Order: sequence, then C-alpha cells, then structure tokens
Amino acid sequence: MPELTLLAWAALAAAAVIVGVSKAALPGANTLAIALFATALPAKESTGALLVLLIVGDGFALWLHRRHARLRALLPLIPAVLAGLLLGTAFLAFASDAWTRRVIGAILLLVVGVTLWRRRRAREETEAPGAGLLAAAAYGTLGGFTTMVANAAGPVMSMYFLAARFPMREFLGTAAWFFAGINLAKVPFSVALGIIDGQTLLMDLMLVPGVVAGALVGRWLLDRLDQRTFERIVIALTILGAVYLLAA
Repeated sequence: MPELTLLAWAALAAAAVIVGVSKAALPGANTLAIALFATALPAKESTGALLVLLIVGDGFALWLHRRHARLRALLPLIPAVLAGLLLGTAFLAFASDAWTRRVIGAILLLVVGVTLWRRRRAREETEAPGAGLLAAAAYGTLGGFTTMVANAAGPVMSMYFLAARFPMREFLGTAAWFFAGINLAKVPFSVALGIIDGQTLLMDLMLVPGVVAGALVGRWLLDRLDQRTFERIVIALTILGAVYLLAA
C-alpha cells in the first residue's frame, strides 16, 4: 500500500466518487478524477490506479445504459483507437513523470479548444461525404492516445458523441460500451509497463466503495437531467477539469 497523507487519501476518495457519478450520468466529470489522481500520486502510477476504478465504473454504466447503445457507431472508431493505444504505450515506455504531467495538461487543454470549436460549428456545419470517417479517425486516434497516457479519452469522446448529436441516453449507452472495451484492452499494456501491480490493486480495493456510492448518486441525477442541461454540464466539467489540472 502506498504511503499517502490524509489529504491525498481524501483526494483519491473524492475522485472515486466522481468516477461513479461520471459513469452513471456525467461523462465529463472524469476529468476531475484524473486531476485529483495526478495530484495525489506520481503521474504514471495515477494512470494505472485510476484505470482499475474506471473498469469498476464501466460495469455500473453497462448495467444502467446497456439497452440504449448505438453500437454500430463505434465501428469506424476501432482502427484509430488501436493506433492511438499503441502510440500512447510507446510514449509511456520512455516518458518521465514530469513529461507525462506536461502531456496530460497539454492534452486536456487541446480538448478544451476542440470542445469550443466543435460546439460553435455544430449547428451550422454540413459534413461532406467522408467527413464522418475523418472525424472518427481524428477523435479515435486522439482518444486512444489520451486514454493510454492519462485515462483522458472521456472529454475527447464526449465531444465526438455530442458533435454526432447523440441523444442523452444513447450517448451514455454507447459511451458505456466504448469505454468498457477500451479500458479492458488497456490492462495488458498497463501491467507490462508496471503501472498496475499488487499495490495498485490493494489501494483501489479501498476506493471501490466510493465508485459504488458515486454510481448511485449518478443514477439519481440521471432522472433529473434534460438534454440541454446534460450537454452544458459535460462541457463545463471538461473545461473545469482541464484548467484545474493545468493549474495544479
């Protein structure tokens, strides 16, 4: 078990609750969990520790939203995501903690810019033939890389699903299947890189109740959200999390 201060444990516990809420109702909230984990733990170790909790949260998300998924929409993303995972694995094999932190901050800053740009153009753009595949390739590659390096694909893919105009329930159902698959695919890479080990699993075991509590809170919130409020909260949480991590 890592030796952590009481404040660090409090940050990790809060992040675990946020993971549960994000998986059940508010995908953008994951960025806050990334920031808290990266603040409490060394950058690389934070990636592995958070991944285990995300997988636990994925189980709740699938249980809640499995009937609303649009699985066919995920097919164009698969090759690009795999390419991004390989790029992210190669980066983690050579990058120091300091560089990993800088890249996490830069990635989330990029996501904020993409978020604002896509939202501004979403209502006025008419995509040409092939533009959908181009968007899938761009978001998929960036999503694969960010999820491997920082578990930060949530903001990237949230913007992809919003730009594709998914209704709230289909958004959550499709995202649940996407992240369940991608997070499980990352486990062998993470173990090989040494960022998931016995200590990681023991620490995460202490934090799982927070994920469960967060998922229950998220389920309660879900029945009280409409589409417009949902989209605004996703965008606001993405921006807030990115700014917090950069400032930290």
